Amino acid sequence: MKHLHPLFTLPLLSISLLATPTFAKDTGYAFVSSENDHIVTVLDGKTFAKVKDIKTSKRPRHLQFNPDKTLLYAACGEGASIDVIDVATLEVIDKIEDVEDPEAFDFSQDGKQMFISLEDDGALGILDVASKKMLKEVEIGEEPEGVLTSHDGKSVYVTSEVANTVHVVDIASQAVKANIVVGERPRRFATTPDNQELWVTSELDASISIINLADNTLKEKITFAPEGFRKEDITPVGISMTRDGKTAFVTIGRANRVAVVDVVSRKVTDYILVGERAWNAALNKDESLLFVANGLSDDVSIVNVADRKVTKSVPVGRVPYMVVVDD
Repeated sequence: MKHLHPLFTLPLLSISLLATPTFAKDTGYAFVSSENDHIVTVLDGKTFAKVKDIKTSKRPRHLQFNPDKTLLYAACGEGASIDVIDVATLEVIDKIEDVEDPEAFDFSQDGKQMFISLEDDGALGILDVASKKMLKEVEIGEEPEGVLTSHDGKSVYVTSEVANTVHVVDIASQAVKANIVVGERPRRFATTPDNQELWVTSELDASISIINLADNTLKEKITFAPEGFRKEDITPVGISMTRDGKTAFVTIGRANRVAVVDVVSRKVTDYILVGERAWNAALNKDESLLFVANGLSDDVSIVNVADRKVTKSVPVGRVPYMVVVDD
């Protein structure tokens, strides 16, 4: 068992404020984390104008709302914290501190626990959200990255970039129950709406691995090969799947494109030119727009899904990593 990190919290505002944030629903805002400026930029989801830059701890990357979308959590790797942003006031109202190099996280279905990939420890941290105390660290492969809670709430999937493995952790027993070898340097996940398949991007393999969730086995792979690019320049990371499960949008990094995949046929139907080093992407609620964070051009590409073209590029902070939309 690795040493469990004590969590000492120095709240910016009172705990009561964190427990009952000002209510906001469907603001339409897009939130973009920027690693080098240590900010989360807020964009109006319709006009794309900048609403605000929210100062965070150092190197914010992964962003995720709590289940009711009143709070936005930001994993700040160099700040050793997960900052808590009130969606209504657009302020950091609290921090979960002394979490060494948090990479990504997901919540339990009831929102009471947070599952955090701890890169330095090679572990999945299980955190009690109310008390902000680490309940356990489950040892997995080195450099864990993506984290996703299963549809039934019984398992957590987490990637190990070094082991090229997806680990399946049983939430009840807090133990690894399966290890699935996938492509080199696995990063992020999406599940199909029928909960039959888990799609995993592999950054150094220019591919997606598809896992059969019925028996936790590798089912097949989809390889990306846009014309004119070497394999090492095709670096898939982010994945966003439509609600009907028919289409997946995959950011392919240094190839400066988003791949459009027909989920049923497993065919790549298009490559959309976006900014430099497309990291992560998110669809808005009606799935008419795809917001793409570009890490080397310091902007967000807004893609019209219907015609698969960028309608606007919006400057944000330096090295934007992730984008989420509140609508």
